Amino acid sequence: MNDTELITLLRSGDRGAYTEIYRRYKGILLIHAYKKLGDFEEAKDIVQETFSFLWKDRDEIPDTKNLAGFLYTVVRNKILNYIEHKKVESKYASSFIQFIADENHLTDFLIREKELVALIDKEINALPEKMKEVFVLSRKGNLSHKEIADKLNISVFTVKNHIKSALKTLRPKFELLIMVSILLNLY
Repeated sequence: MNDTELITLLRSGDRGAYTEIYRRYKGILLIHAYKKLGDFEEAKDIVQETFSFLWKDRDEIPDTKNLAGFLYTVVRNKILNYIEHKKVESKYASSFIQFIADENHLTDFLIREKELVALIDKEINALPEKMKEVFVLSRKGNLSHKEIADKLNISVFTVKNHIKSALKTLRPKFELLIMVSILLNLY
């Protein structure tokens, strides 16, 4: 039978015509799909989808004398859809990997920030008691020198001296901590 007769029988639901078309074109379509995809399993899936489409939509098959050309076109379109789908999958996978990398970086940053704050608090707690109290009220409590002096019943001059001495003690230690933190963030 020629292709035109096979299509006519196929449209009427003739399973024998379908089997003949499958037998006649499966091999060459498989080779064609494999050459385009480079993956034998994917090529088999494309050809299987093509023949499923052929049976399911047999009423919609256009009149053609070139069944091979029609089938090649269906396979080509399915390959293009497959490639486009793979591009979308790849884009989402890359996006997900980037999200995970960013999330890990953020988590790492937050952990290091917490460790740095703990080290700074440790250095502040090592100050003499009155100096520490004045420094904490100034830097963490955001109180003015006058407000601290009033609160602790000491002179503004004493407050200034405590803060000056605390900064003189802490500055070299903080600089070292910041340098170490920067170096750790580089790696």
